[in-house]
Amino acid sequence: MKIAALIPARYASTRLPAKLVQDLGGLSVIQRTYQSTVASGVFDEVWVVTDHPLIESQIHSIGGKVVLSKKEHESGSDRIAEALEEVDADLIVNVQGDEPFQDAQTLRDLVSVFSSPSVEVASLMCFLNADQVQNPNFVKVVVDENRRAIYFSRSPIPFNREGLDLSYWKHIGVYAYRREMLLSFTQWPKGYLEQVELLEQLRLVEKGVSIQMVETLHQAIAIDTQEDLDRARVYLDSNLSLL
Repeated sequence: MKIAALIPARYASTRLPAKLVQDLGGLSVIQRTYQSTVASGVFDEVWVVTDHPLIESQIHSIGGKVVLSKKEHESGSDRIAEALEEVDADLIVNVQGDEPFQDAQTLRDLVSVFSSPSVEVASLMCFLNADQVQNPNFVKVVVDENRRAIYFSRSPIPFNREGLDLSYWKHIGVYAYRREMLLSFTQWPKGYLEQVELLEQLRLVEKGVSIQMVETLHQAIAIDTQEDLDRARVYLDSNLSLL
């Protein structure tokens, strides 16, 4: 089975303009993401899929592979689905472009669940801190006894009616798909629940597609704001082996 990581890299960003090309220890954020994904050793190929020639040139400058999108896309999933016209792989992992420090063990664990032929989609989760449960920016997931997703929500789920000692799972937006499932998923119209919650994974839930959730202990640094970028720079300075 040939495994490829595709990193959707949209140039425009709201809270930190052009965040993917910001400097992070002498390389840009997207260059760091590309290099750490390659260094994981999990993938046969790693590609950046972008809408902007500056990101394209930055990745080419470090010897990386790039697909330049031909049209605008609403989501990273749509962007990487278009890239499959050029990428030949059986298993596709959607790696977030704004997370420059990818964790090899997490990526290995994610890919390993596809040893079961029944798994068509997988994603990541970790335990949510108690002070984050009410925050709608942290997406929660409820799973069954086999850790397959039952539902995703920005609301605290399950609702703790009796005040039990309860742990919540936070969904981490790294996905792995079998090729044909990704192509099918991105052709389906938006579902009702997806439009309500603004969570595209609910399109799969509504179609009855099982999403295998994989626990990770890795706390990724996702860069959305200047404060996030400053934190990533401090982290890099304290981990000189990454430079």
